[in-house]
Amino acid sequence: MNVHPLQQTHADGDTIDRLVAAHRPGHGLMRAFYHDRAIFERDMERVFRRHWHCLAHSSVIPNPGDFELFKLGDEAIILTRGMDGAIHAMLNVCRHRGAEVCTRQKGNAKAFVCPYHAWTYSSDGSLRAARLMPKDFDRAAHGLKKLHVRLAEGLVFISFAEMPPDFDPVEQSLRTSCGQYGWADARVAHRETYQVDANWKLAVENYVECYHCGPAHPEYSQTHTLEKPTEMIEQLNAAMEQRTRALGIEIGSGDRWRNSAAGQEAIHTFRYALYDGVSSGSQDGSPVAPLMGRFTDYDGGVTSIHLGGTSFLVCYPDHGMIYRFIPKTADTCEMELIWLVRGDAVEGQDYDLEKLTWLWKVTTDEDKKIIEHTARGVRSHYFVPGPIAPMEYNELRYIGWYLEEISRP
Repeated sequence: MNVHPLQQTHADGDTIDRLVAAHRPGHGLMRAFYHDRAIFERDMERVFRRHWHCLAHSSVIPNPGDFELFKLGDEAIILTRGMDGAIHAMLNVCRHRGAEVCTRQKGNAKAFVCPYHAWTYSSDGSLRAARLMPKDFDRAAHGLKKLHVRLAEGLVFISFAEMPPDFDPVEQSLRTSCGQYGWADARVAHRETYQVDANWKLAVENYVECYHCGPAHPEYSQTHTLEKPTEMIEQLNAAMEQRTRALGIEIGSGDRWRNSAAGQEAIHTFRYALYDGVSSGSQDGSPVAPLMGRFTDYDGGVTSIHLGGTSFLVCYPDHGMIYRFIPKTADTCEMELIWLVRGDAVEGQDYDLEKLTWLWKVTTDEDKKIIEHTARGVRSHYFVPGPIAPMEYNELRYIGWYLEEISRP
């Protein structure tokens, strides 16, 4: 068996372009896309530094002065709530010699003092003091590098791009989806980070398709119909929509998944039914927390949102899920899961944390194993990507979108 010549060498820019051109439509990506460092760097440049990413729910920094550190690839970001209540995102890089100015993971602070030379920054990133600098030194020009920030339905989004994609359509989509579930008034009930020994794309590709749900996720498949072919669940979906409308709720959906060439962000909102008698995403399908937003009863449905290539949202009437995919190296990534409940819900009184988190913890433990099995398999020099199955239509679209993004300068 011969090794594909493009899979034998470390990829430079021309080789990456040839790999993209050699991609076989309707098939998965070749080995190099999951292991090559140069391709990973291009991923960072053309996907992660170009798009919007969900960083957190705003409830993690509820008070003026609250902050938390986040990492995307090699970049460390300080998310703060300023003394005026506004949310800011800054790079954790001193404007003097580049030291990290924030050395705690989270907390509350009116200012950040660089441990190296004591340059002092306000919670909004502005430079307050730079000891022993000349009188003509311009402090206003040396604040922490700020990122673009947008807040939508309680979710904090950031972009590294000088001119990020248009966020307004995203905000509109989230208003008509997450907004109906009351996410703006929600709070974080739990967060769990999974270290995954695999390229970030293997993790995302696994998430966007449910061809594997039947054999790999028996617990999920007992309550969710997404693992069935679309034509088999049309009646269940129609009944779900009828129940939703009977509650006086209209949830927006639509496919705006497109590349960023025209300055647009990719977002796809879709709905699917749970099986008859199932209320929520739990071990037995029973409710796990107080109803949220406009819901006064359960509609037996789920709203799912794919956004910008790294952020994925799941809405149930009584809780929400945020999935964040975070690149680390060419061969490692993280998946962060965030569970949302109604803002006034009290743990132990209104919900049991173990019951709330059971289904997606079990499912993600299974996913981690699957993804890492795949990462070890595609490391083979003889790996040849096979055809994408009809049920993997979202993965096929994602691969096409990804190749368009890394091809565009």
